[in-house]
Amino acid sequence: MDADAPITIRGLNHYFGQGQLKKQALFNIDLEIQRGEIVIMTGPSGSGKTTVLTLVGGLRGVQEGSLKVLGQELCGANEKQLIQTRRNIGFIFQAHNLLNSLTVRQNVQMTLDLQENSVDEQAEANILTAVGLGERLDYYPENLSGGQKQRVAIARALVTRPQVILADEPTAALDSKSGRDVVQLLQNLAKEQGCTILLVTHDNRILDIADRIINMEDGKLGGSDTVAGYVATHDPKSLDRRMFIESTGTA
Repeated sequence: MDADAPITIRGLNHYFGQGQLKKQALFNIDLEIQRGEIVIMTGPSGSGKTTVLTLVGGLRGVQEGSLKVLGQELCGANEKQLIQTRRNIGFIFQAHNLLNSLTVRQNVQMTLDLQENSVDEQAEANILTAVGLGERLDYYPENLSGGQKQRVAIARALVTRPQVILADEPTAALDSKSGRDVVQLLQNLAKEQGCTILLVTHDNRILDIADRIINMEDGKLGGSDTVAGYVATHDPKSLDRRMFIESTGTA
């Protein structure tokens, strides 16, 4: 076990319901993600991927096992500890969840307003410029494309320079080009900031950005693979050609 790993999970179990309706959703999950690592979690719908993501993000209470995020044990953590942990995490979801009554700049600024620590007054403009929206600071969400809205969501997640990014199906509502642009942007900016990324997806077109790919099925965590290992064990017809380029190192 690496004591410095931003995310460490040991023997994690989770249940939904009570009494006769109680059902186990996660079974003895063990996972460690290193600083700066990009890990993609795949698996069928209902396999437990989003449940893991919400537990790591402190959005659900940990019931059994150990889950440490940035050194904080979340099993038994109180609300103050959970809030403090969330302040060091950037969240990106399938739905961009922008407030339509606020401009692009204001949507990002809102995240800064919730932080206790002071930040650069130009932080929101700088990050929006970095995601290619420097000319649209005063636009409202209704005047943006789907890809642009998701870029705002990425800017909002990264503006506080979090140590961990959690992304749940960030490309699901986007076309192929917009989805590719969004994940490459996320990859580049997160690497620059030294973020650790845990990304849940069904989208095989973006798997090549991962340092490691892990699979969830029926609430159980399978083995992990590099991109090359994943390519070697999966049907080539189901994979994006970029994965072959990444796995061989040739164009």
